[in-house]
Amino acid sequence: MSEEETIEKEEPKKKAPAKKKAPAKKKAPAKEDTTKKPEKQQSQIIYIGKKDTISYVLVAVTILNKSDMCSIQARGRQISKAVDIAEITRRKFLQDMIEVDDVIIGSEEIISDEEGIPPKTVSTIDIILKRK
Repeated sequence: MSEEETIEKEEPKKKAPAKKKAPAKKKAPAKEDTTKKPEKQQSQIIYIGKKDTISYVLVAVTILNKSDMCSIQARGRQISKAVDIAEITRRKFLQDMIEVDDVIIGSEEIISDEEGIPPKTVSTIDIILKRK
């Protein structure tokens, strides 16, 4: 045998025939919405759950670096974590740059799926942080 290696060439794979696209339908021009939407966007709201506190602090810092306002919302047992997040963000990460603009407290009624169980009332908080 010779020292030359024999390399087998692979046959190129055949592609499936391209499907023809239907001609695009012309859409009617979109109607302009004349109603004004509130300034608070969904991306500026942080809903507090079961993650670590520092995770939410980093999200708040990121939002406040991009925009002027951030809302931290929690209910029930997570209210204390929301207060911690607001204070850590304000005192440790963005010193002298942000302030607590407003704190809104309230309650929600949660209806159970099972019959015979009365609805529960759960406390809520909304902490609004704003750039100075």
